[in-house]
Amino acid sequence: MPKTIFEISSPGRKGVTLPKREFDTPLEQLIPSKFHRKAIAKLPEVSELDVMRHFIELSHLNHFIEKGLYPLGSCTMKYNPKIHEQLVRHSCFGNLHPYQPQSTLQGALKLLFELQQDLAEISGMANVTLQPVAGAQGEFTGLKIIEAYHRSKGNTHKNKIIMPDSAHGTNPASCTLAGFEVIELKSDAEGKVDVEALKAVLSDEVAGFMLTNPNTLGLFESQIREISDLIHSVDGLMYMDGANLNALLGIVQPGKIGFDVMHYNLHKTFTTPHGGGGPGCGPVGVVEKLLPFLPVPMISHNQDGYYLDYLHAETSIGKVHGFYGNFAIMVRAYVYIKMLGPVGLRRVSENAIINANYLMKLLEDHYHIQHKDYCMHEFVADGTLQKKAHGISTLDIAKRLLDKGYHAPTIYFPLIIPEAMMFEPTETESKQSIDAFADAMIEIAAEIERDPEMLHEAPLCTPVRRVDDVRAVKMLDTRFEIKD
Repeated sequence: MPKTIFEISSPGRKGVTLPKREFDTPLEQLIPSKFHRKAIAKLPEVSELDVMRHFIELSHLNHFIEKGLYPLGSCTMKYNPKIHEQLVRHSCFGNLHPYQPQSTLQGALKLLFELQQDLAEISGMANVTLQPVAGAQGEFTGLKIIEAYHRSKGNTHKNKIIMPDSAHGTNPASCTLAGFEVIELKSDAEGKVDVEALKAVLSDEVAGFMLTNPNTLGLFESQIREISDLIHSVDGLMYMDGANLNALLGIVQPGKIGFDVMHYNLHKTFTTPHGGGGPGCGPVGVVEKLLPFLPVPMISHNQDGYYLDYLHAETSIGKVHGFYGNFAIMVRAYVYIKMLGPVGLRRVSENAIINANYLMKLLEDHYHIQHKDYCMHEFVADGTLQKKAHGISTLDIAKRLLDKGYHAPTIYFPLIIPEAMMFEPTETESKQSIDAFADAMIEIAAEIERDPEMLHEAPLCTPVRRVDDVRAVKMLDTRFEIKD
């Protein structure tokens, strides 16, 4: 365990000395005395170099994508090219202000306009709003567009959204928030939508079907045409959760296979540092008949240049975010798309698919895999064999992975697979790094056979041993306090 910043403190040591000024404003004039601290804690006395070394050492105790493979994949830990970070920090972007006259924002507006066009082309949609700042907000926006479409036709009775039991947890939450009733559909034996079960719940009250494709099991819904025909037969709309678009770039355009609305996770598919829960960006694309309901303003172009377009303000669902969303995320996505081009984007998905299938093949003899069909960019294995034979849970396996130098994959999701472990190696991992990760997983399987009790104690080599996760969530205390 590294020393604390207080343990490396040395009396009289300083990082910087600020000059005294004769005309400094007294503290009492700046901050009322009732807000002053009664006692000032003793702060560590360290040099700038001490501070830098301390925090660099702490950072290496964590896991990050530059340190090693992150099996969470594009969910939060896809590699982000560093040139994007340099570009997005350029003063020509960082010094912009949304209240500037549009005539002084032509470069930024052009970037946004072209990004709208690129995302529409990638997905086969008619146009895209860039306003939503998260995947979940994109879901909400798409659902409000669906609602507006039905209300415009006087179909106020359409209040149900169908979704499979493998759906992301935000899907039913977004539906409820948007005022819809959720109909959950059981998956079939192959892990896909049960078409016969879908037929049984179809009615004139169905407003739409919400589907992730490929689904959370990493399987492409090959019967998507039949599904969309069924939904459209009752004047419902097809919504695609674009969380797994990383598997479709340049291969499948959702708008050409029956989807009417979809959201994109720019922070997943088109690279943005997303560890720790943000920031994000969740644009929404729609087909032609839904264009009047998109949030305003859109970015448009005429002979005078680029401008904020309020053309459909009367039919629009309105604004869904202040100003125009997370601009820096859009810059990163724009650069990523332009640098790769159509051929490069397709290679992203092809490599992601190859890597996932390769890793699945390496692990299939050591862990149970319920659905062994060729997967897309991710697959789900589980720890049911280890649980049944030795009482070792998926959580134990995940904790032991920390000792091997890896972050755990997503565990216990999707909920339809007991003891689930969802692996997504992404396109940027080499065969060597995937082999090394597979070796670690295989070693753990062997350790379970030899000494299962050790797994209950894992992790054994980390600075902080196993914590009570439930207690940590319910009794979280992040306050810093110096005790004598």
